[in-house]
Amino acid sequence: MTQEITRTEHSAPTRQFTVLLSPTRRGARLARLLTTAHLGGWGLPTGPAAYIVAELAANAVLHGRVPGRDFRLRLSVHRDAVLRIEVTDARGERLPPSPGTVVAAGDGESGHGLLIVEALADRWGIDVGPASRKTVWAELALAR
Repeated sequence: MTQEITRTEHSAPTRQFTVLLSPTRRGARLARLLTTAHLGGWGLPTGPAAYIVAELAANAVLHGRVPGRDFRLRLSVHRDAVLRIEVTDARGERLPPSPGTVVAAGDGESGHGLLIVEALADRWGIDVGPASRKTVWAELALAR
């Protein structure tokens, strides 16, 4: 797994979906359901991506919530080879641990989301900005 915090540039996506969702448990659930629906419609596998979206959306709701500000889910497929998942929230000053530095938060039921992302994604990282926002992204290689 490659550790990366800088933005990677890709060619223009061949398929793309973006939606703003309320920073609530319902919004996080909807992010996962919309991911499954869109990836299925595109003929792509949904399993790992749905888990990653569920974790990133839950983190956006729990750690990135600002009243009255939505979080954004963006799915994009590049060169039919890479699925990029991005979740952007309104708390740019609250950064999660960097890739490769995530540790379990004990035996509790929470605090393991980024470990799941790290295990399932081929690459993931954090982009800071624009002002007072951050994007946590993950990429999955698509089987040909």
